[in-house]
Amino acid sequence: MKSYVIFGCGRFGSAIAKTLVDLGNEVMIVDEDMSKLETIADNVTTAIQADLLDEAETSSIGLNNFDGAVVAIGSNFEAAIMATVLAKEAGIPYIAVKAVSNRQGLILKRVGATKVIYPERDMGIRVARDLSKSKLVDYIELGSNYSIAKFDSLPEWWNKSLIDLNFRKKYKVTVLAMERKEDGNLVDPSPDTIIKKNDVLVIIGHVENLQKLEKKAIKEEEKI
Repeated sequence: MKSYVIFGCGRFGSAIAKTLVDLGNEVMIVDEDMSKLETIADNVTTAIQADLLDEAETSSIGLNNFDGAVVAIGSNFEAAIMATVLAKEAGIPYIAVKAVSNRQGLILKRVGATKVIYPERDMGIRVARDLSKSKLVDYIELGSNYSIAKFDSLPEWWNKSLIDLNFRKKYKVTVLAMERKEDGNLVDPSPDTIIKKNDVLVIIGHVENLQKLEKKAIKEEEKI
């Protein structure tokens, strides 16, 4: 069990808080609006009303020993900055913050954010991926830097073994599994496994490397 503090009780913050609780974690949520807190108080460990711009109020919150913080304040950027600073000063190791622009994200990074989240932009990217013809099938996020993704096999991979293709060296990613479309089975591949035309590869890697592979897949598809 881990413990998290969520600053901001809007739809974004409330959704994160409820999900963390459902996953077995302790959650404290902080917001200035008592009416919003009342709607979620029964679903979290602790709900605290506080004006983050009031030093007297913030000094009594108690932010020590939390495993992570989420700053989900979208309407008051000054309060978002203060929440980030408070979490950083308290020594919270992981601080995820919501931002609506790159400029906001840059500022929040500079004052202590570990990860900047752009909910509207990220949702747009997901929708675009769903609508596009990219060979990228899906993303599963693992923390701030790594993800698992599915790719349809590229023509240059067909009839070659994993050891021959050397994904780790060439793409800086690792193949975790392969799905054979003809029988629907998920294969735990050995280095000698031969990739077939209709295989789907489950790949883990740094987000940047997966994105490079995605661009390559899109270019290959455009040739078809």
